[in-house]
Amino acid sequence: MTMPPLLEVQDLTCHFGGLVALDRVSFAVQPGEIFGLIGPNGAGKTTLFNLISGVTTPTAGAVLWRGAPITGLPPHRLNRLGLARTFQNLRLFDGMTVLENLLVALQRRPRSGALAGLLASNSHHQAERQRQETAWQLLEELALGNLAEREAGTLAYGDRRRLEMARALATGPELLLLDEPAAGLNPSEKDDLCQLIVALRQRHQLTLMIIEHHVPLLMRLCDRMAVLDFGVRIALGSPEQVRRDPMVIEAYLGTGGAAP
Repeated sequence: MTMPPLLEVQDLTCHFGGLVALDRVSFAVQPGEIFGLIGPNGAGKTTLFNLISGVTTPTAGAVLWRGAPITGLPPHRLNRLGLARTFQNLRLFDGMTVLENLLVALQRRPRSGALAGLLASNSHHQAERQRQETAWQLLEELALGNLAEREAGTLAYGDRRRLEMARALATGPELLLLDEPAAGLNPSEKDDLCQLIVALRQRHQLTLMIIEHHVPLLMRLCDRMAVLDFGVRIALGSPEQVRRDPMVIEAYLGTGGAAP
């Protein structure tokens, strides 16, 4: 029996008044792959992420998780299913420490009940110790251990990006959506980010879906890619297939240009 894709979008459409932000976009993401999403500014990439992650309700079409419909479910229910995301505009608790940001996210994971906490039972203390250990493991994994007691609002931009990734990972996702993770990073930091994403996929058995304006980074990183232009999917395939697609070349550079 063939297993369904981890995530599938079917004819996903979104209108904002008279503006068509997405027009019948379809594709599937297979377990374990790194799937890229590229396109010029205004192509509908973040809108698509918002529809998949429950931030926005689609006008038409469907989102499926392992073959079951999840269209319109709120973000907290999607997170329980195993879907987490970061945002283009960072959404950290700036007044909390780096460690506290992770501990808040880890509260989503199964733990002992309220009665156990009130009774200060061994199971409650064990769950709290486990939460602390998991938080420190993630901090070390994303090179944030030495910043654990710093307030998130005081961090450098690249550190804040990694903290948001760590916080998403703390919820234990199967699918992690990254919205422009390389934004604001220098070339060396982008190389480090590529290595980190590959390592995270292996360590956490992740499937990843990534929006990124830095096309060469996604060409290096992704197994497959989809390209949007004015809300329409114009290409789908391996990085090499996408690189040579005439519609992609025209969307980025105009007729007669070279591949991205």
